[in-house]
Amino acid sequence: MALESGSSGRGGSGWGGGFRCLMRRKQVDSDRVRAEGQPQLAKELNVPELVAIGVGSTVGAGVYVLVGTVAREHAGPALTISFLIAGIAAALSAFCYAELASRCPSAGSAYHYSYICVGEGVAWLIGWALVLEYTIGGSAVARGISPNLALFFGGPDSLPWILARHQLPWFNIIVDPCAAALVFIVTVLLCVGIKESSFAQGIVTVLNACVMVFVIIAGSYIGFQIGWVGYKVSDGYFPYGVNGMLAGSATVFFAYIGFDTVASTAEEVKNPQRDLPLGIGVALAICCALYMAVSVVIVGLVPYFAMDPDTPISSAFAKHGMQWAMYVVTSGAVLALCSTLMGSLLPQPRILMAMARDGLLPSFFSDVNKQTQVPVKSTIVTGICAAALAFAMDVSQLAGMVSVGTLLAFTIVAVSILILRYVPPDEVPLPPSMRESFCLNQECDMEKDRDLLGDGNCNISQTKDVIVLVESMNDPLIGKRQHRGKMDETKRRKIAAFSIGSVCVGVLILTASASVTWLPFLPICIGCIIGIVLLLTGLGALSWIEQDDGRHSFGHSGGFTCPFVPVLPVMCILINTYLLINLGGDTWMRVGIWLLMGVLVYIFYGQTHSSLTDVVYVPVAQADEIYRSSSEYVS
Repeated sequence: MALESGSSGRGGSGWGGGFRCLMRRKQVDSDRVRAEGQPQLAKELNVPELVAIGVGSTVGAGVYVLVGTVAREHAGPALTISFLIAGIAAALSAFCYAELASRCPSAGSAYHYSYICVGEGVAWLIGWALVLEYTIGGSAVARGISPNLALFFGGPDSLPWILARHQLPWFNIIVDPCAAALVFIVTVLLCVGIKESSFAQGIVTVLNACVMVFVIIAGSYIGFQIGWVGYKVSDGYFPYGVNGMLAGSATVFFAYIGFDTVASTAEEVKNPQRDLPLGIGVALAICCALYMAVSVVIVGLVPYFAMDPDTPISSAFAKHGMQWAMYVVTSGAVLALCSTLMGSLLPQPRILMAMARDGLLPSFFSDVNKQTQVPVKSTIVTGICAAALAFAMDVSQLAGMVSVGTLLAFTIVAVSILILRYVPPDEVPLPPSMRESFCLNQECDMEKDRDLLGDGNCNISQTKDVIVLVESMNDPLIGKRQHRGKMDETKRRKIAAFSIGSVCVGVLILTASASVTWLPFLPICIGCIIGIVLLLTGLGALSWIEQDDGRHSFGHSGGFTCPFVPVLPVMCILINTYLLINLGGDTWMRVGIWLLMGVLVYIFYGQTHSSLTDVVYVPVAQADEIYRSSSEYVS
């Protein structure tokens, strides 16, 4: 019987049991699973709301500064191409997110996908890293709003006393009441409901887009009057060469981070198979178009070497007699920061809720308010933590840690696409509530087999052996074909799993070797060659073997399908891993401490409280039959 022979999710003893805990995978959260008593979020979102969330979370105030910094130091007039290349690189991750979001439309985003495709250990680290990302990201954004607001009151230190920054003499801390107040306002708005908060974010996003359109139109008018002097520099279009342009692309890539917020709202979308891919794709396309249009105009107004690195857009208009435009641009920066703050605080409660649903965190975080149908408790906890950081800490030094969570999520989502296509889970956990239905199903099968053979004393394994023997006696080729087909499928899955591992190891060795500058030239070349061989070997094998037929029935069918597999996910893994390695040692040291804390939390709580600690894994087809029989029995 499968109940006796199937693999259990219970953590065993020793290292073997611990490893099994890390590798156990959960089933796709469908309406059937969530109907077993888990609270559900309100399904209120359509494509316009998703686009507003995506654009609002992505287009932050950074674009008002990045234009000047990247043009001066890296790209020159080729800044537009840098934004285009970065947008294409971000689109690779967006394609992967779009397929997984439509197949697995549940709260949790990358945490949820990696739990289904990779395993519990990796999913926990991804979820833990995302918690850090959204907390620090929201705090950093909130502390950036008050300096911009102060410009409307006459200067950097002109805010009213109750909102102005103050230094505590005994602790050498600069507190920011304005930042904390804004975080609390956004937290209250998120607690009201997803429909209301998405509507407010949509209004702020539209206003920010209007400011950017103003920059484009007014800047184009000035550009045609002065003859686009920025493109007539003697250094040409690529003053820093192609390498400088690519370095600029790596810098502006982080301006596209934010579209993954759309995936975190998957459970609240009315038609996730259609709307989620459209929301992600349209949001990213709008962001790329706005970035490129603004960069084309601003680079043309002022030569790249004369740009103000701090206020490039305002100073560009001021040089041509439009000092008043500073207030319009500053308004856009404040609106962009407010919208990004909403986008930073929106996903984290849903990730905490998803982790609590799976038992990895206390059930307190999974509580959904019956009136507003949002995770109010986890939203309040998120708001309090972000407000405390924004009030008492200068998180600018921790800003690099925000990128780690996002890039890790992008990487693991691409790996999940490869697993889904080539080695999708062939077994799913059967919850304890389905045990009785499973046993009844097995007993019915035994009764049918006994009636067929007329022997009530034989067990189920003997029955199936006799059936196979009888079929083989009637046609000797049946048993041989079945055995050969099973062996071929097992071999294909092993080759695919080895190839995915070869790609990941090759990417890690290649990017690490290419990023190390303190080693001699020969070891770097050897490392790059080894990495390229492993990468191309794995990619070639994946391109040669067939994809798994189980991918068609995995999760919710009928949604978006990621194109150019396996090339597109492998390129996504390569780009994100390279960016991760080049974030800097200080950033990785801080992130390492946070991840070590997460490992301890998992060991002492999550591992033993996981919802998969007392489940039995059964084949996918058998699980579907069990659920079908259970629903028929209930009806």
